[in-house]
Amino acid sequence: MVTIHPVADVVISLLLLTGGFFTLVGALGLVRLPDFYSRLHGPTKATTLGVGSVVVASMLYFKLKTGDIAITELLVTVFLFLTAPVSANFIAKAAMHLKVERSEETRGQPWDQ
Repeated sequence: MVTIHPVADVVISLLLLTGGFFTLVGALGLVRLPDFYSRLHGPTKATTLGVGSVVVASMLYFKLKTGDIAITELLVTVFLFLTAPVSANFIAKAAMHLKVERSEETRGQPWDQ
């Protein structure tokens, strides 16, 4: 059994806490924000920052534990960072095309001009 350096334990723990924090903030944003366009922002950030931090922590842990590079986790992280913003943009454009209602606080309504 390979032991992990205490500094690495702290880094992994911080990444996990950061991931948990961003996931919690994204979930709260999904529940609390007033309209579809605002709510779309929260889960996108939760996916990229929250899940990304957890996967990077997992990659670091298993790299230090086994010595092997976790290529699947690296690919998952790259996939998340590439697809989450693009899919959110497509969803927002589709909602704009369908004229989904927005709250009065939502700024920037280019489709009304």
